[in-house]
Amino acid sequence: MQKLLACVAGGSAALGLVFSLTNLSAAPLLLIFFIAGALTLIRFKKPLPIWVDGLLMVFGAYALIASLPAEGTMPGHHWLALISAWAFSWLFVEELSTAIRLGKLPHTGTGLVIPTIFGLALLIVWEVITRGAGVPPVLLPSPSAIAARMAAETYILTQDFIQTFIKSVLPGYVIGCLAGLLVAIAVDRSPFLKAGIMPIGNFMSALPIIGIAPIMVMWFGFDWQSKAAVVVAMTFFPMLINTVAGLNAASSIERDLMHTYAANYWQTLMKLRLPAAGPFIFNALKINSTLALIGAIVAEFFGTPVVGMGFRISTGVGRLAIDLVWAEIAVAAVAGSAFYGVIALIERGVTFWHPSVRGGRA
Repeated sequence: MQKLLACVAGGSAALGLVFSLTNLSAAPLLLIFFIAGALTLIRFKKPLPIWVDGLLMVFGAYALIASLPAEGTMPGHHWLALISAWAFSWLFVEELSTAIRLGKLPHTGTGLVIPTIFGLALLIVWEVITRGAGVPPVLLPSPSAIAARMAAETYILTQDFIQTFIKSVLPGYVIGCLAGLLVAIAVDRSPFLKAGIMPIGNFMSALPIIGIAPIMVMWFGFDWQSKAAVVVAMTFFPMLINTVAGLNAASSIERDLMHTYAANYWQTLMKLRLPAAGPFIFNALKINSTLALIGAIVAEFFGTPVVGMGFRISTGVGRLAIDLVWAEIAVAAVAGSAFYGVIALIERGVTFWHPSVRGGRA
């Protein structure tokens, strides 16, 4: 794979250099990038340091952004530069992964570089394609236009975040997950309830949110309470199902050992079965972290005060303010990812003994 990527990166740069030399209006920065990229083909005779590909990745992205035309579509050699820069970034990530796997670079810290590079590369490709191909902003705005709208509408985005995430998602998430955990512990003591509630839980988990949200709005009103109720309904059953399954994860030998030590039900539950169910519980918590945000945003489509992420997305589409819609999506994505990341970090500290987390890797 690395040899193929090296061929694509160096070959695209060499081809772009040929086209640039026939076009006197070619951007100087792109010309320098093409020359440097074409010279990397010597790697097939003499190995190059890993930092060379990383440097060309950064310089190629900068040269592309700086050389985008103010209007119209970009010429053909710009597309070759995009292919080459993308190949250099992919090659650099492959080389980093290989170095980490072989123990040449530490995983801690270095492992975060790979998803960061991948995400930035996607944003740069998005920027170049939307601006270079002249994509209408009403169809897909560029990341720079979305960032500018976020800077201009900071107050609105903050109020929407508070309404949706702080007032709706967090209370609904806590209530739904805690209720699911407590009901699962209660159900675990009754074989009859365990056999009867699991099919009902699976059935309720499959209910569409667009059917639940209007009912909750009718019951609890248009403010955040109805959105929190939707979040409770969406998070309760995944937590219930996962916890019931986790409480049965302890083996019969471990339970017999606790019985040998004269441990009662609650001692066995707290010292054996709940710790054994930890990975299942945190799996539900991570699943619910994304379901809660999705549920609150979709619920706002069916009635809300004039604030909230879902309300802003709905009205923004109607007014063709697509850059504002994407700004709300970006805020929701960052909030959801941060929420998931916090839960994953807590999981590593609590379930450090589990094989999936042992050694600091989830």
